[in-house]
Amino acid sequence: MTDDRRDPDDLDALRAASDVLGLDGLLSADERATRDRVRAFVDAEIRPHIAGWFDRAHFPVELAPALGSLGVLGMELDGYGCPGRSSVEYGLAALELEAGDSGIRTFVSVQGSLAMGSIHRWGTQEQKQEWLPRMAAGAVIGCFGLTEPTAGSDPSRMKTFARRAGGDWIISGAKRWIGLASVAHVAVVWAQTDEGVRGFLVPTDAPGLEISVLEPKGSMRASVQTELRFDGVRVAASALLPGARGLRGPFSALNDARYGIVWGALGAARDSYEAALRHALRREQFDLPIAGFQLTQRKLVDMVVELQKGGLVALQIGRAKDAGTLTPTQISLGKLNNVREAIGIAREARTILGGDGVLLEHSPIRHAANLESVRTYEGTDEVHTLILGQHLTGLGAFR
Repeated sequence: MTDDRRDPDDLDALRAASDVLGLDGLLSADERATRDRVRAFVDAEIRPHIAGWFDRAHFPVELAPALGSLGVLGMELDGYGCPGRSSVEYGLAALELEAGDSGIRTFVSVQGSLAMGSIHRWGTQEQKQEWLPRMAAGAVIGCFGLTEPTAGSDPSRMKTFARRAGGDWIISGAKRWIGLASVAHVAVVWAQTDEGVRGFLVPTDAPGLEISVLEPKGSMRASVQTELRFDGVRVAASALLPGARGLRGPFSALNDARYGIVWGALGAARDSYEAALRHALRREQFDLPIAGFQLTQRKLVDMVVELQKGGLVALQIGRAKDAGTLTPTQISLGKLNNVREAIGIAREARTILGGDGVLLEHSPIRHAANLESVRTYEGTDEVHTLILGQHLTGLGAFR
């Protein structure tokens, strides 16, 4: 056996060797600068604390203003104090944030893509000016209320209803698995009306709105998911998002959030792979580093092959989004593939770490647990498979 082993402490060299296809060279200088800036933030502000946050099921809401200063909240949106960066830059930011933890990337996604994106796309000028600058700064937190206890993959079956009452609206019903609501100031709530599905901006301290945290959880523990119950919550006519009619409103935001997942899942996978690689270079058994054993090398190679393929998928989708040619079917392919492969990488990385791999000081077990949630939200594997199946055959198999 040749022994010219790589230095496990030289992470830059390990990353360069792992970029077999030279994907880094496909990025512009600005894109690399954005990636490196977010990576440095994750290294300084998230990595030292994430194991403890996950263990205590603590969502670090105190990071919101710092993430605003970092320029990742509403990152793709223009105007109203929003950063106005490219889709590829946002994707790279999502990757680096999820390399820290899925819960942190989810916060950025819920805030920026779902809540801010809905206001930016469908709101009035007054609504945009009232909410978006403060949300971009992380001074105000938003959430997105679509999923219900009995309507997850099929939101057309939502039961939450908003009826007119003079000049106001009265909302009744329930939402479930709503990220951030317990720490949010405003909720973008989707409800059936006599005019079809409409969106509303509901203050989270509105009388009649009850928010309960869903716990305990074995996944996404450094995040917060909730259930919302609306008992005749009254909002003014000015709460209505006038541009959104039908499910096109929430689905447009969901597509943006799914896009972030295409990149983000690669961050969790890359971090898991790097933890396994560095451990394998340090750990010796039978008088050899386990990185020198054939079975370990096969595991590492399989991980890199999927990381490189997933990176190409994400970059192609990002370039299409920036060009304005991206389709929902392409997003489904990216979300289905990259999350599925990321889970496999995280699980395999844990095996290389052996018994130590179940300790939270090592990231793969945490990433694997988190990715089970990522695999489910913003469209399950089954939903994205059927979207692709309908695209290929022209036959809808949802019913």
